[in-house]
Amino acid sequence: MVLAKKPIFSCYNSNIRFIGYQNVEVEPSEIPLQPLSTTRHKCPACYKQCKEKDHIIEHMRTSHHSVHDPKCGVCNKHCKSFESLREHIAGTLAKVSCSSVFAERGCILCLKICSSVDSLNEHKETCRLTTPQPIETVEMHRSADEMINIRGKEVVAIGCVMVGGGWSQELCARVCLVDEDEKIIFQTYVLPPTPVADYRYEITGITEENLQNAMPWEEVRERIPQILYSGEPIGRVLVGHNLETNLRCLKLSYLDHLQRDTATYQPLMKTNFFSHSLKYLTKTYLGYDIQVGFHDPYQDAVSAMRLYKRMCSQDHPMVRVSNSPGQCFIGCSDPWTSVAHERMTIEELLAISRANYECWCLDSQESNY
Repeated sequence: MVLAKKPIFSCYNSNIRFIGYQNVEVEPSEIPLQPLSTTRHKCPACYKQCKEKDHIIEHMRTSHHSVHDPKCGVCNKHCKSFESLREHIAGTLAKVSCSSVFAERGCILCLKICSSVDSLNEHKETCRLTTPQPIETVEMHRSADEMINIRGKEVVAIGCVMVGGGWSQELCARVCLVDEDEKIIFQTYVLPPTPVADYRYEITGITEENLQNAMPWEEVRERIPQILYSGEPIGRVLVGHNLETNLRCLKLSYLDHLQRDTATYQPLMKTNFFSHSLKYLTKTYLGYDIQVGFHDPYQDAVSAMRLYKRMCSQDHPMVRVSNSPGQCFIGCSDPWTSVAHERMTIEELLAISRANYECWCLDSQESNY
């Protein structure tokens, strides 16, 4: 016997009134079973499940899933960064069915799943890159004055080496600019505008003698914008790691939509969206070590350029608006502000979802038009 609650009612002048419950002993077989709702709504991107459709709509609205998400080549699960994708297929809590396939045919650098072991071996030959030469052994491609009048290359990468000033101030003491072909456009030691308090020789390799005949900081500030704009109203795309710090030390401003920062690009960030170091990104995604001894601005600039080009080379489908209920979103900056999504299927909701960052693959798509 088990205790059950029995409702008690009173009847007076044909009026029925609920009084409360009374505990009674009954057989378990006499207790009616309530049917359980088994309907669950699943996100088609990350596979999160919710009981209510409103909850899954809110999840998709705030998650910003899109075709630009890093995606598992086995189960097609969308991840917010390559770091979370790496944990999904090769981490300590990796999905077994995905990790087994990845262990056999997956590239540990770009996380691509190849069709066979032979194709994986061929892929590794091009995916793993070699360490760039030290800056002292690299010849100048052309002078900075020539680059001002040449507009063949549309992407420039920058690498800077910082020394310490007073009050923990960062001072740029060496700078290097390279083009898309990894050829040096401009490189020089920089004479900071304020005295150097710490040359950080163990890291920078820079001494007081290196800066005695260095280019003045004010002249460097003039030359770099000349190279980026080349007399045109629209500048080149500027690639680098932690560009905000580099530009701040040079007291330069540059258009946000022309900056490509490997430190703040969401797919290259940690799972908690903090930045990785350039040393880590280069080792993890390109397969070689940098900053083993002194920091080399040429190697830093080339590594940032290679990361940028690898992200640009991702083959993401072009986003198009379908002629489904989502057509009411044409011309709408935020499709989630409309009530039409309540009548849409989960797959149609994913089709209208947009990333909350600008994917670099769009740079290569725009260049093809």
